Amino acid sequence: MTDLQEPRPGAGHGDTGGLYAELRAAVRGAVEFGTTARALHTMDASNYRREPIGVVAPRDADDVAAVLSVCREHGVPVVARGGGTSIAGQATGTGVVLDFTRHMNGIVSLDPEARTAVVQPGLVLDRLQEAAAPHGLRFGPDPSTHSRCTLGGMIGNNACGSHSVAWGTTADSVRELSVLTARGEPLTPGRGWRGAPDGLRPLVEGGLALLRTGYPVLPRRISGYALDALLPERGADVARSFCGSEGTLGVLTEAVVDLVRTPPARVLAVLAYPDESAAAEAAAGLLPYHPLTVEGMAADLVPPSAGLPRGGAWLFVEVGGESGAQARAAAEAIVRAADVTDAVVVADPAGQRALWRLREDASGTATRTPDGAGEAWPGWEDCAVPPARLGDYLRDFRRLLADHGLRGTPYGHFGDGCIHVRIDFDLMSARGVARFRRFSEEIAELVVSHGGSLSGEHGDGQARAELLPKMYGPDLVALFERAKDIWDPDDLLNPGMLVRPARLDENLRFAVLPREPVDVVFGYPADGGDFSAAVRRCVGVAKCRTTAVAGAGVMCPSFRATGAEEHSTRGRARLLHEMLAGEVVTDGWRSTEVRDALDLCLSCKGCRTDCPVGVDMATYKAEFLHHHYAGRRRPAAHYAMGWLPVWLGAVARTRTAPVVNVLASAGLPAALGRRLGGIAPERGIPRLARETFTRWWRRESGGPARKRTGTDGASRVVLWPDTFTEHLSPSVGKAAVRVLEAAGLDVVLPPAVRNGRGWPGGAGPRARRGRVCCGLTYVSTGQLDRARTVLRRTLDLMDPVLAAGLPVVVLEPSCAAALRTDLPELLHDDPRAARLASAVVTFAEALERLAPDWTPPGVNRPVVGQTHCHQHAVLGEAADRRLREAAGLTGELSGGCCGLAGDFGFTEGHFEVSKACAEEQLLPAVAAAPDGAVVLADGFSCRTQLEQLAGRTARHLAEVLADALERARGEGTKE
Repeated sequence: MTDLQEPRPGAGHGDTGGLYAELRAAVRGAVEFGTTARALHTMDASNYRREPIGVVAPRDADDVAAVLSVCREHGVPVVARGGGTSIAGQATGTGVVLDFTRHMNGIVSLDPEARTAVVQPGLVLDRLQEAAAPHGLRFGPDPSTHSRCTLGGMIGNNACGSHSVAWGTTADSVRELSVLTARGEPLTPGRGWRGAPDGLRPLVEGGLALLRTGYPVLPRRISGYALDALLPERGADVARSFCGSEGTLGVLTEAVVDLVRTPPARVLAVLAYPDESAAAEAAAGLLPYHPLTVEGMAADLVPPSAGLPRGGAWLFVEVGGESGAQARAAAEAIVRAADVTDAVVVADPAGQRALWRLREDASGTATRTPDGAGEAWPGWEDCAVPPARLGDYLRDFRRLLADHGLRGTPYGHFGDGCIHVRIDFDLMSARGVARFRRFSEEIAELVVSHGGSLSGEHGDGQARAELLPKMYGPDLVALFERAKDIWDPDDLLNPGMLVRPARLDENLRFAVLPREPVDVVFGYPADGGDFSAAVRRCVGVAKCRTTAVAGAGVMCPSFRATGAEEHSTRGRARLLHEMLAGEVVTDGWRSTEVRDALDLCLSCKGCRTDCPVGVDMATYKAEFLHHHYAGRRRPAAHYAMGWLPVWLGAVARTRTAPVVNVLASAGLPAALGRRLGGIAPERGIPRLARETFTRWWRRESGGPARKRTGTDGASRVVLWPDTFTEHLSPSVGKAAVRVLEAAGLDVVLPPAVRNGRGWPGGAGPRARRGRVCCGLTYVSTGQLDRARTVLRRTLDLMDPVLAAGLPVVVLEPSCAAALRTDLPELLHDDPRAARLASAVVTFAEALERLAPDWTPPGVNRPVVGQTHCHQHAVLGEAADRRLREAAGLTGELSGGCCGLAGDFGFTEGHFEVSKACAEEQLLPAVAAAPDGAVVLADGFSCRTQLEQLAGRTARHLAEVLADALERARGEGTKE
């Protein structure tokens, strides 16, 4: 978990050792000044980076007061942080970071009658929504990061979200706050000057004229301090004025928030327009229909498979009603009133969720330019203009982009005039940073000319605070500075934000990265071969920090098991970033901090698909392990399980599987074997098959025992004998042969010698001299040199297959994924690698593509289990879903990861996390299965996990269909 080591000498401000000791003595929560903790908190989701002294996770308000007292004595700044998803840099700092997500993260109370809740600052928004939902209530604002952003962060930024046209900003939902000032004074800001620090009221009363005239009028004005909320005609609401202060005025310890009634039924109208400007101009005209949302997206951010109505841009307009019919009627009225090229009304909740995921993932999707050739960054992420001006503003915005040679795709809250956009700034070179500054200055002037706000949702932070005089003028900015000094006279809280700010082109996160590509083994084709660019993919949107799986999602099982930032995809990416920077993590590839964070990565590849920017931590982990252990002895598990194909091959050649099984099940020999092999003592060792799959194949194909159903004109497929099918589950291979041949396909095995002698079938005197292998076990343990050797040998063996252009059916999802992705990325210099990768098909894909007229036997039973994580992340499951439906296997498979994940769950020290992953989705789903349900698991790891933790036997889909074929034949014989 998170390190507790003391600070290294010279780190941070002054006497950090003394600061650490005093905080440890004064605080009951965690005090962490070690390398890992500091590295994890250098960045948020912005372009900025600062190295903190340390991190404190307070347990309560007393802990917060103690931290403030100690830091004030040492002159060390304090930065309050929630989910770390801020886009303007306000969740970074050089002092002590307060992490509220670990302990101060609960709901103190919820009153359905009063429609209020009392919450702590580290509470994730979705947890509040889940608690309020049974009462027909919800918290109104809902940023796209709702599954990981915190209420404290939302109050600090005055966050909004897609439903702001109906329910406003966070400030509209805050009733009362509990705050500690930098000097430790407890205040309870509310209406009527309640909780105001001394001096604030005279300041406001002396500047009434300026406050009444100095603010633009628009729904999404977030920039600067909301001192106008203190006007007498607005109720002198101190709580409201505190919202959006970005942790610069006081530290929030509790909040009383309002809840709103959720419409019983909701329907989504998707309206298509020729382009984004047309959509923007139409948005304001829909507000009289009282929609819940009016969100805009352009085609650049929408995959072709999304199934949206024909157009170049869309408005997502959600409406509510007391019934489904009423909501649908309201949606259809909007469609009739809108001037659209096309439209669709979506009433199905699952269909609505799928469309909203497109919108919510846009902050990550937009970080790559539409053609995939470049990177795009925040910085002008969320400026806002009056909704009626949005179309004109977007046209001017596009012209300004073109003038600077920049590209970006606007999207966002069109109904509120708030635009999100990621722009392809070059933040790696001095010339690019200079252009970033010039554009920022000019776009600020453009926004102001349209009566807008520099920030419409995410706050100013470092990205925009320097430019606030353009929006407010010097007099109002001076008033902001005086307000800050009243609340925080020592400038202790988040200095450099909002007032007296750092320059917008300082502290850029990329400035510390190497300018030359790092020497690596994988090809990183999507990142131009640059490992630094691959690591930069993580922009901090933190979808990996969700505490519950959405649908069939996987990412990030280790974070959900531990709750620790360093075991999230974002946390690991942060550590790799700091490793490349060399300032906080100073040991490079030898870093133990990076190694320990990656240790609990299951290599599930869930992030490759579930992460909006396609971070592939499994590949980064393999790359790191390769360099980390170069020239050094590896952990025992790397030899025991990394070289599994070699050991199992030796057992097969010597025909000693029965002996090995006896030893593996005997107490002392088994315990000794686990200890020597680095295997978890809680694990049983799987039994080896007495006869391997290929040996059965040669015996069957060489004699009369099996009548091949394929004809000379049948499509030929090559069945891949992966290590697990070959040695541990040959029944899967046998079943696949029966089903594929029943479908009219001609099944052969890969060549067993380089010149193809004995192929097809692998028979012949030299058949055992070579074996194909996907290299998975070597890749997952970072033995990349060995993996490349094995894969080159495999390509040599597969030459006849590639020459013939035959499809290669791979039954084990993890092996298929390795061949589809790891092979071409490791052997990017060998064109055969891409050819083999493209030839790989799953069992279901083979049947669907090569035997489209075949009808599978009817199983007609419910199904339970889990979609293999590599199936979800790399291979796709659509063909499997259709095959199950055709066979009458009803029901949905769960998401998540089984937790065994190849060698991961067998490795010593991983058992508890492995078990926790299984207990999240898989084991409960199987336990709740109806009588007669088929327990389905195509992966050997998944089947083993179910057997060892639940005592349940799971089967590959091929086995289920083969049994159904046998039953059908038996019934036909009886007739």
